[in-house]
Amino acid sequence: MTRLLVIKSGGAAAFAEWRDAFAEAAPGLGVALWGEAGAAAADYALVWDPEPGRLAAMPRLRCVFGAGAGVELVTRDPAFPRHLPLIRMTPPEAAARMAEFVAWAALHLLLDGRRMARQQEARAWQEFPRRCAGQMRAGVMGLGVMGRRAAAALGGLGFPVAGWSRTPKRVEGVEGFAGEAGLGAFLARTDLLVALLPATEATRGLLAAPLLERLPRGAALVNAGRGMHQRLPDILAALDSGQLSGAVLDVFEEEPLPADSPAWSHPGLTVTPHVASSPSRAERARFVACQLARIERGEAPDAPLWNPELGY
Repeated sequence: MTRLLVIKSGGAAAFAEWRDAFAEAAPGLGVALWGEAGAAAADYALVWDPEPGRLAAMPRLRCVFGAGAGVELVTRDPAFPRHLPLIRMTPPEAAARMAEFVAWAALHLLLDGRRMARQQEARAWQEFPRRCAGQMRAGVMGLGVMGRRAAAALGGLGFPVAGWSRTPKRVEGVEGFAGEAGLGAFLARTDLLVALLPATEATRGLLAAPLLERLPRGAALVNAGRGMHQRLPDILAALDSGQLSGAVLDVFEEEPLPADSPAWSHPGLTVTPHVASSPSRAERARFVACQLARIERGEAPDAPLWNPELGY
């Protein structure tokens, strides 16, 4: 029997690309656009921001896929059918891209890439001293799939790496800290803070003055997690005061970042347009197809599931 997947991610213009990707990744799967006639009879759904109540009105639904690693736009629906597995989008390529981005951001900050870019624009040949990776202690907040891969990449470059998570986790080559009890010591030894946390109420606004002040003076910041984690005015103030020597921000509370935002022109800040980990639709279709095959065989998914108790 043909199974039906309904898609709401990227809108009608992107649906042709999704359809072609699934035609290659799962040839026997029926694919329908959200809102099309018959879509309510879907067995599976791939969604980014479904309207409240729509998923609950699909009686045959067996599983829901988030179109991204974060599923907060799905679970904010009070009628979301919580008895269904909600699979977070974590294709292998996504973690690899995140590790590459974090490695680039760390080297950019270590080597003062922002200063070199400004000097090039000014045609100014000015040598300056720099540190090596072994002199810059990296700390990764969030040791999920993305965080573990990023920590490994940083360690491979020679950064001494520690990790912090809500509960204790053992990661080879990474000094572990956990919970509120371990946060102070983690921050005190961190010269480069990499934030890859999940989106929860506990992490909302965490990257703000009270936390930044616990870092060594002159530390650097990379946020490639969620825009809701950071308070941009506090980060800019920390850059102005010298508490932070530099920052790379890939995510913001309002996206696209408004043209009048002071982040664009701050000399200590590098802005990137939410590109740290963006797998293609073809890669995501292969990931979904793999999980669907497991479900159809009666097996459990081998991908991260949303945990309502944890909020991610």
